[in-house]
Amino acid sequence: MSPRRVLAVPVKPLLRSKTRLASALSPIERATVTLAMLEDVLEACLAQPSWETWVVTGSPEAVELARHRGARGIAEKGSSLGEAVRQAETEFGNDAGGAEDGELAVVLADLPTLTTDALSHALALPGAVVAAPAGSDGGTNLLLRRPPAAIAARFGRSSFERHRQGAHRRGLTFTQARAPELGFDLDRPTDLLTLLATPTGSRTQSVCRAMGLANRLRMGA
Repeated sequence: MSPRRVLAVPVKPLLRSKTRLASALSPIERATVTLAMLEDVLEACLAQPSWETWVVTGSPEAVELARHRGARGIAEKGSSLGEAVRQAETEFGNDAGGAEDGELAVVLADLPTLTTDALSHALALPGAVVAAPAGSDGGTNLLLRRPPAAIAARFGRSSFERHRQGAHRRGLTFTQARAPELGFDLDRPTDLLTLLATPTGSRTQSVCRAMGLANRLRMGA
């Protein structure tokens, strides 16, 4: 039997998502953009053969969307990204009967330009730990561990370097996943303009265009 391979996508409750966009988007607009990004990320994840896709979230809407698209929706028990990741780790261990092998990749849900090919390339990279840095703050947009307990997951600002150091301390091989699609996360109003100028046909981009964000942001709305 092949080792289990899971892509875990944590998603904040919609009313608490993307608060750094509050100056540009209303709460309903932020929720709409969050769900659109989740759909874009799910499309890339669900296209990966031999990988299961889980969505861990406190948002009933995101759980429903995940299940509708064919992913496993898991109701989040905690209230933070770290707790969501630990819940995915626990679920992985429980479902695998406590097995210590397998592969668990955490993919953040705010990657609006993520493509199937970019994700596939990252998942195929060698190493006990594979990570993709966030271009905005040195965070981690993708963390793949073989096995899931290889190192502790520590998301947030500058976490990419913490993951690199964690692998080094344990004598594990570490590989950086280099792809613009994995490095671009949508966090700030200026990121919205970057997305709108990017040649991509993502759902998130379509939603932002439908909101008229290009003109609104340029006018300081």
